[in-house]
Amino acid sequence: MIDLYTAPTPNGWKASVTLEELELPYEVKPLNLSENEQKAEWYLKINPNGRIPAIVDHDHDALRIFESGAIMIHCAEKAGRLLPVDVKGRAEVVSWLMFQMGGIGPMMGQANVFFRYFPEKLQSAIDRYQHEGRRLFEVLDRRLAESEWLAHDFSIADIANWCWTRTYKWSGIPVDGLEHLARWNDAMYKRPACSRGIAVPFKVKSTSNDPEAAKKFAENARKQLQT
Repeated sequence: MIDLYTAPTPNGWKASVTLEELELPYEVKPLNLSENEQKAEWYLKINPNGRIPAIVDHDHDALRIFESGAIMIHCAEKAGRLLPVDVKGRAEVVSWLMFQMGGIGPMMGQANVFFRYFPEKLQSAIDRYQHEGRRLFEVLDRRLAESEWLAHDFSIADIANWCWTRTYKWSGIPVDGLEHLARWNDAMYKRPACSRGIAVPFKVKSTSNDPEAAKKFAENARKQLQT
């Protein structure tokens, strides 16, 4: 059994979607980020960085693992799926996984901060991160023009990138003209395990057509910038 400490964010979904796809048994341990539960002393013993997600794998002497990419690799290796064992295949999947961790995630995260959360609108910063987010989306689109999935087969690389790119509206990043990205996005949504995973620890109501809900969400997220 795996204990999953998480919250409804793209990084949290990376872990829960992976667990759902691999059909590994796990128990959800939700953390209330607005109450700073991720900074509690007991949780810092699991993740010293005070962020989500983290897991404790009781099949390996209560092994703690933090950082979403590390969790995904561990779970894929545990199940023997979604991460090839041959050198070439593994390198391809890990490359696209790191593409998300080093590019898509940080750039979209900063777009969220400046576009949604900062009380002051710094247009140059908004433009910087939205434009870079769009450029990275175009990299994905070019790859998906030549391949059904980011690597040779469906893998943790697809899960990692999708859990972030699917939130493009919140980041204010346009996706017009990216037909291959759209095809892949639809294919991901059609996977039952993906749909289950993004409803963990609970399903988040879309704020696209609800300005008040979007405002409240942004206010709660703004508090996290100081922690």
